[in-house]
Amino acid sequence: MEDDLFSDDFLLTRPLLEAIRAEEPVVLLIDEVDRVEVETEALLLEILSDYQVSIPELGTITAKQIPLVFLTSNNTRELSEALKRRCLFLHVDYPDMEREKEIVLTKVPDITENLADQVARIVRSLRQLELKKSPSVSETLDWANTLVLLGVEQIDADTASSTANILLKYQSDIAKAVREFAADKQGMKQFAPGPK
Repeated sequence: MEDDLFSDDFLLTRPLLEAIRAEEPVVLLIDEVDRVEVETEALLLEILSDYQVSIPELGTITAKQIPLVFLTSNNTRELSEALKRRCLFLHVDYPDMEREKEIVLTKVPDITENLADQVARIVRSLRQLELKKSPSVSETLDWANTLVLLGVEQIDADTASSTANILLKYQSDIAKAVREFAADKQGMKQFAPGPK
């Protein structure tokens, strides 16, 4: 019975093993590697250095082809030196304001160019603050979608303050942003469209 249980028939393959077993070239994305458990990071070391997975009951499964592996990290914790040695690093910064505006216009149905411009400018200004976590592009899109759903055409300090929780995920960051919006009520006019 033990031989039956510890066989390929009862093995639930996951993406890592599927990538190793694939006949054709594959791309393996390991998103937010800094959030995985230490044990999973140890498994990644075997995959990234030897292109194999060891399963105690079944033995070692070696890659039929070497997958192209991409790891992403948000720097929430330090990765092990061993894992870092096996990777090439590419820092991807936030897009510039014009690019973020283009992304918003592309991804948010029914948003006006004016509102997309305001969203990009305000998010850009928030990223200049010392925050625990600056708003990501996905949070920018969430905020833009929310503003469209609320029927907002012009972002004022009150609107920005009441929807800051869409952009920011820590109460201390929200409080800091709300203070900035309140202190700069007149400055919110800079986000309004100028005369044509």
